Amino acid sequence: MKHLVRKFTSVYTQGIMDASDYDRLQSDEVTNIRVFRQNEAGTRSLKSIYTPKTAYEYMMAETDSSRFSYALLQQCNLDRFLQENLSYDAVKSQQQQQEVDNLLVRFMGQVQAGQKIVDRGDLVDEYTFNVLRSMERYQQERSRSSREQFSLICGQALFTCLLMVLLLLYFVQFRGDYVFNISYVLLTLSLYTIFPLITYGMMRHHLMSVYLVPYCILPIFMRIFMDSRTAFITHVLMLLACAIALHHPFEFLATQMVAGLVAIYSLRQLSQRAELFRAAAIVTLAALCTYLCIDLVQGNFFRTNGVDRWTYIYLCLAGGLSLIAYLLLIPIERIFGFTSSVTLVELSNTNNPVLQRLTEEAPGTFQHSMQVANLAAEAAKRIGGNSQLVRTAALYHDIGKMENPAFFTENQNGVNPHEELPFEQSAQIIIRHVTDGIRLAERYKLPPVIKEFILTHHGRSLTRYFYISDKNLHPDKEIDPAPFTYPGPNPTTLEQAILMMADAVEAASRSLSEYTEESVGALVEKIINTQVNEGYFNECPITFLNIQEVKEVLKAKLKTIYHTRIQYPEMTAKAAENEEEQKNRTTQI
Repeated sequence: MKHLVRKFTSVYTQGIMDASDYDRLQSDEVTNIRVFRQNEAGTRSLKSIYTPKTAYEYMMAETDSSRFSYALLQQCNLDRFLQENLSYDAVKSQQQQQEVDNLLVRFMGQVQAGQKIVDRGDLVDEYTFNVLRSMERYQQERSRSSREQFSLICGQALFTCLLMVLLLLYFVQFRGDYVFNISYVLLTLSLYTIFPLITYGMMRHHLMSVYLVPYCILPIFMRIFMDSRTAFITHVLMLLACAIALHHPFEFLATQMVAGLVAIYSLRQLSQRAELFRAAAIVTLAALCTYLCIDLVQGNFFRTNGVDRWTYIYLCLAGGLSLIAYLLLIPIERIFGFTSSVTLVELSNTNNPVLQRLTEEAPGTFQHSMQVANLAAEAAKRIGGNSQLVRTAALYHDIGKMENPAFFTENQNGVNPHEELPFEQSAQIIIRHVTDGIRLAERYKLPPVIKEFILTHHGRSLTRYFYISDKNLHPDKEIDPAPFTYPGPNPTTLEQAILMMADAVEAASRSLSEYTEESVGALVEKIINTQVNEGYFNECPITFLNIQEVKEVLKAKLKTIYHTRIQYPEMTAKAAENEEEQKNRTTQI
């Protein structure tokens, strides 16, 4: 009995606390508590305090089993004698906490707004260190203020929206064609908003440096899918939206603006995906050089530990991360419906499965497409069109002829199946190569822009040969032109108009009996003037000056293709006899 009394005395002296209070103190990471008894107070370790459960375990575990049976102790029901003698006083705890806080100096030092506390490379003494720590605590308290946080978010959001309005005004005033294209709008808004959101998140949660973010991805994509001026304007406005969240925006703006400009310049003639690697390397070098210049201007190289090497490391990593553009190029094309110049170059490779099949099944059509591609690309280059786009489209514009190659003259070998068919049925077979071409383009997953060329390269024109032949055969009958008319639509872009002209001229040039400057020029003038008079170009932005320049290019190229070769003279009998005698004389010598 004395042994149990001694154990009870020890437990109650240390104290027994309610289990819920004990768990709450542990969750708050409290290590020591103050125990008040009447007018006395003492500090104890929280680990020395018992709960009813731990006190019972202590009583049962610490008993000498050689003298006391465990079963006998269980019969004593010791838990009935273990009651809490310590209670948590929330009011008293709050008062004690306030007293301790009043003894602490939260902030040390006083600085004016804009005053420099310490410069890069300066030695930090104890006073300066305490001032910086005080400022850090002050800023953290400010950041915890809900009103100020709300004000900060509202200010950043309003400034971003203001810049977005300026971007919209740019589009309305200078690039109205982009405003009415949902793909361009979605791409611009996506790229414009994602980088400020990343920057705000990094600054709010004190993550790694913003120099790690590859901001040059925006001008890269804008340059590839849109144009250089739009890429620059969007990039500058995006950087301004990001800079408002930074503590040192000047260095950020200077570095990222130079990197963006270099990205735009380096992708001016993008024709291969591998060129993105070269652009990333150049952009990284430009960013490093810019930040190096900033360090030199600020004199950081002449101070102890004045150069922040981590910023240079982050810039190098950002250059590597900009290669994400290489991986995202195809997904963005698929999502937004764009076709980059890189994809056009890849499609123009004659080893492409579609062109390989065209070569084997309709070789005449393939040769015709190659000639049209050369003519159209040269014309587009002359008047400022997209030569790569029209070249690639020309290679695919007649792929529908693979379904019935023998019905087209360029693939015939002396046998014309149209001779046994009515003119209207022949016209339908010829017209069908447009719809067959669209079906093949969908099967081979060709870009939408190529499908548009397939639809518009004949516009709403007539299969004139069969229509006139039918009228001549039935002069007293009114012939409906609808069965002889292509489904269209007419061209709506400069490049589509160029392809329509080049296709018609190249096909008609094969029917000339002689290839002289006059005959080629007359053919070009006749065909294109007919297209203009019938209104096929009324819906596309092409001028009369453009049409005249296209005519000149087509005339020059056709004369080069079908130039008259020099006829080699035959040797006369006397000249041949003299040559023979000369050979014999040389042999004898």
